[in-house]
Amino acid sequence: MNQTLTEPLLIAHVIYSFGVGGLENGLVNLINRIPKEKYRHAIICLKASTDFSKRLQRDDVAIYELNKKEGHDLASFVRMYRLLREIQPAIVHTRNLAAIEYQIPALLAGIKRRVHGEHGWDVFDPDGTQKKYQRLRRLMGLIIQRFIPLSGHLERYLIEKAKIPASKVQRICNGVDTEKFFPAKDAKHCEQTIPFQLNENTVIIGAVGRMHGVKDQITLVNAFINLCHQYPELKQSVWLVIIGDGPLRNEALELLKQHELTEWTWLPGERDDIADLMRCFDVFVLPSKAEGISNTILEAMATGLPVIATRVGGNPELVINDVTGRLVEKENAVEMANAINEYVTDKQKRLTHGENGLKRIHQEFSLNIMVEHYLSVYDYLAD
Repeated sequence: MNQTLTEPLLIAHVIYSFGVGGLENGLVNLINRIPKEKYRHAIICLKASTDFSKRLQRDDVAIYELNKKEGHDLASFVRMYRLLREIQPAIVHTRNLAAIEYQIPALLAGIKRRVHGEHGWDVFDPDGTQKKYQRLRRLMGLIIQRFIPLSGHLERYLIEKAKIPASKVQRICNGVDTEKFFPAKDAKHCEQTIPFQLNENTVIIGAVGRMHGVKDQITLVNAFINLCHQYPELKQSVWLVIIGDGPLRNEALELLKQHELTEWTWLPGERDDIADLMRCFDVFVLPSKAEGISNTILEAMATGLPVIATRVGGNPELVINDVTGRLVEKENAVEMANAINEYVTDKQKRLTHGENGLKRIHQEFSLNIMVEHYLSVYDYLAD
């Protein structure tokens, strides 16, 4: 299936899977906002796609599934080669460590323009210290023309650790959809969204994310337990809401049950009404052990929420300590509990830090700026 001269160039986006996540959300936002007359798009999933693909607002985006087996599935490289030979994209854009090696079949298929994005740390290398992954990126850098890290931390890693030439590295931060994520106008809609009684003194501590190891919601649960034990009078007014699913969910539920706190918590699993739920929160917490640039932090800031985040990865680039939120050390439930208590007991601080974060979103993290930066990369390579 060869492109005609009148068709916009095709970009093949290679990702591990097309499910709920910050990387996938950023990809959807990018594709939805790149003008149709500029580029066409295909999404190649190493594993599979889900209903998350319905968030695409374009009906001309082809989605392919390679159904890669666990481990080193050499047959998946053959399938990738054959697919790229068939669809003939002008640009192949892989994302994260799981996809970077698939630039090899792209090279063999004759695709001359190659881009790789670094959106966050791999679960097997959460702090970027594994030498074999540094060497892999350095080797792949010989055939990749442009690396796009989302954070300054990842940018420094690529240049200093993986030894990628600085001329090949262009940092592009995610943007946030402010038409979808915006502050609540009033609290009325929360009565239908949140399944518990609210009053003027209720403070909802919220978190959103896949519940697996590196996201470390267990530290947040322990911080909530610490808070309730240290200040038992707060139990009547503070709720913990954690949105997301994964192996840590049952562990978190069991921990809360052991400490008799299930009455003041809600862990509903995966939801598709995140923006509405965030407008019910008063404080947002991201307890991760490692991060790139967190979409959920950006979304929380766009919702006008103060953000408590761990001092890892790109988080300090987003959260200005004591201005838009609080930075705490990772896996430190006591420090996190103290930060939560600051906001629970000081409504004015919650409002001021939330407003400061919202201003920062509009000044620095708009989707339009993000799209312009990606287009500059694609246009440069396409010339």
